[in-house]
Amino acid sequence: MNTDPSDQADPTRGALEPSPEAVAEIDRLDQVCRARPGEIEPQIELWRAVTALEFWVGINRGTPEAPRPYMLAAEAGPMLCVFSSATRAKEAAEANGLIAPGEPVALFIVPLPAALDWAMSFGEHGVVAVTIDYPRLGSWCPLPNLAKLRPGSG
Repeated sequence: MNTDPSDQADPTRGALEPSPEAVAEIDRLDQVCRARPGEIEPQIELWRAVTALEFWVGINRGTPEAPRPYMLAAEAGPMLCVFSSATRAKEAAEANGLIAPGEPVALFIVPLPAALDWAMSFGEHGVVAVTIDYPRLGSWCPLPNLAKLRPGSG
C-alpha cells in the first residue's frame, strides 16, 4: 500500500504514477536521443531508464478478464505501446482517438522486470518493437534488444 503523503497533496500521482524524477529522466534521455540520432549509446541509456521503472502502464483494448494492449501499425511492423505513467497513457488514448477527452480509459500495469518477458512474448504474434509514451515520445526498441536490458545482463 502506498502511504506516501505526497500522493494526497498531488491527486495526479497515485498507484500508476512513477516518481516525477523518473519521468523527467526519461524525457531528458529522449531529448538526448533526438539530438544525437543514429547514436546507439543514448538509446541504450534511455531504454535502461525505461526498464528501470517499477512498472509499465498499458491501455487495455480488451476486457478486464482478457486485457489486450494497445499497439501501433508502424512501417517497421506492429509495435506494443507502453507508458511510463497512467497520466501519459490517458493522454495517448485521447490523442489517438481511443477515448473522448475527459472520458475514463481502461489501463493495466505490468511490473518490471517481468514486463520485459511479457513484451517479448508478443514477438510470437508478429510484434517487432515496443514504444514508450507514444505519441509524446515515441522512442522505440526492437523486441530482441529488450533481452539485453534485463537486470544483470549487461
